[in-house]
Amino acid sequence: MSFTDFQSFINELEKQGELIRVTEPVDPELEVTEIAIRAVKQESPALVFENVIGSNVPLVINSMASMKRLEIAIGRPPEELGEEILSFVQDVNPPKISSFWKNKKTLWRLLKIRPKKVRGAIVQQEENKYDLSQIPVLKCWPEDGGRFITLPLVISKDPNDNTMNMGMYRMQVYDSLTTGMHMQIQKGGGFHYQNAEKLNKPLDMAVAVGGDPSLILASIMPLPEGLDEVAFSGIVRGIRTPITKAKTVDLNVPANAEFIFEGRLQPRVRKLEGPFGDHFGHYSQADDHPVFEITSITSRKNPVYPATVVGKPPQEDKFLGDAAQLALTPLIKIIRKDVVDMWAYYEAGFHNLLVVSVDNRYEQEPLKTALGLLGEGQLSLTKTLILVDHDVNPKNYKEVLQSIRLNFNPQSGFHLLSKTAADTLDFTSGTINRGSKMILDATTRKNVENKVSAIPIPGNLNEIIPDVYSHRFISNTLLVLQTKNNGRNTLISALENPLLSKIKLIVVVSNDVDIHDDENLIWGIFTRFDAVRDVMFSDSKFVNIAPVYSGVMGIDATWKEGYQKPLVMSEDIIKKVDKNWHLYTK
Repeated sequence: MSFTDFQSFINELEKQGELIRVTEPVDPELEVTEIAIRAVKQESPALVFENVIGSNVPLVINSMASMKRLEIAIGRPPEELGEEILSFVQDVNPPKISSFWKNKKTLWRLLKIRPKKVRGAIVQQEENKYDLSQIPVLKCWPEDGGRFITLPLVISKDPNDNTMNMGMYRMQVYDSLTTGMHMQIQKGGGFHYQNAEKLNKPLDMAVAVGGDPSLILASIMPLPEGLDEVAFSGIVRGIRTPITKAKTVDLNVPANAEFIFEGRLQPRVRKLEGPFGDHFGHYSQADDHPVFEITSITSRKNPVYPATVVGKPPQEDKFLGDAAQLALTPLIKIIRKDVVDMWAYYEAGFHNLLVVSVDNRYEQEPLKTALGLLGEGQLSLTKTLILVDHDVNPKNYKEVLQSIRLNFNPQSGFHLLSKTAADTLDFTSGTINRGSKMILDATTRKNVENKVSAIPIPGNLNEIIPDVYSHRFISNTLLVLQTKNNGRNTLISALENPLLSKIKLIVVVSNDVDIHDDENLIWGIFTRFDAVRDVMFSDSKFVNIAPVYSGVMGIDATWKEGYQKPLVMSEDIIKKVDKNWHLYTK
């Protein structure tokens, strides 16, 4: 089944037992966040809150917070979409009539890329009935700068060449008709705004809230720059996307959305936006961002307001992000034949850890592959890229660790890229949008014999390494040390200790990380270090101007002064949800 509007989708979820309606009053400030987090962890159904304090608009949360719901949303497992397109491209190259006939269903799906203009759009049934003060916009975390629209589909047009873009950028509500527009680095809408500013012109924008699930999924996909996400959603859905002309701006908008906010970004107008509890599990810092001035709000009759909550994993974005990469990863093989598979870890916030399995056809080809991927769109924001052999599953981190144990040699396999662009949300370098990257080549090298032996770990680590009060040794490869004090001193002591000289990786983490929970551990490591500032080796030197690393690799992944705060919910909210939990899930 394919959906062209959001309410048809949630009605189907309800039929399949994947959604429940809550009539108990709930507060959009913090309470909904705590409910949403627990619901994801407990694998509970999506929730429709029909009695939201301060609004008569129902609020929908966690509508795509499971793979089952995502399969319902797009009518198939996400990976089948990419595999189908890849198979089509391979079959019709070189083009033959028989190949097109064999793939006629895929060809028909691809033809759905062209949106369909309609009149009498559902989303324009009512005009300016609502302003932002009447919609149940969430305040998600205690130290957020205000309320944020968290599931907006932001549509813009490049003033130079009319190329369309749709992205998902959080929007802080300033008043009833004004919001921030947080467009991170490497985002299409941000590029459009830069071009408009160069022309000293305002940029028309339209924000669809409550688009159908294929639109939502397309908006977060890392598509090649210039490929219209609204159009691509037609391929995801298998049905052309209905669009209509906006009322006050020169844009076409999704015809069946719940709301459309039309407006403009004025050139060189900025306002403080944030902080905001983001998907790295920490607050992102407040900074100046463009201001969205709303000129019109249209809506369907009896709309609902969908929202999402992000924070320390797992959250709903785990499923959205995994679905997007499952759908698109097969397509990378069209332009990179040496890539077998790849996986970005949601636990690390996606951009912080990417593992790529490669077909190693000649010496140093994996490095060429890594550098090429780091030049591709949003993949350019990757912080840690690990290369493994073609038969290693990049989704299985313990297999990846075994590859590191067997094949990683710092002298030839560690590559540091300093002074690079970084994810806007990454605070570890101390400078916004700047940071460093590292590549770990853990692929097999020809004519290199790998000897594997058991590695003894002293039982009294807390005595021989200062300030260590807990530890975990994973896959005979990664030694995690937990400290309450200075992580750098602890790491140096560990790297200098001869009893630990046979270990491949030593990482020091803070006391708020559950080192025995894989999900929390990956989060605690990869969101809290910068490669230049926090990675070191037991031995390092310069040969001419080339740095040469050897011995044990260490990472200080402790929380440090100057970092953004980790997200913690208010105790009174936790107690309130504890008391009322049975009312939300009955």
